[in-house]
Amino acid sequence: MSDISVRGVGSSIITIEPLTDLAREWIDEHIGPDNGYQPYYPKIVVEPRYLDDILEGMVNDGLEI
Repeated sequence: MSDISVRGVGSSIITIEPLTDLAREWIDEHIGPDNGYQPYYPKIVVEPRYLDDILEGMVNDGLEI
């Protein structure tokens, strides 16, 4: 089972939604609700250019993508 759900919203926005407590904790620790525009927190909104780095960090910390 995946820890997160990644979805493209148009061509300029990607959402990352935690599906497990572990993913929620990772997002709380590494991104947080006050990091940019996060109206749907704990689902986070990111630009595509940041996605690879975020996913790499998640995988390195043991999350299933």
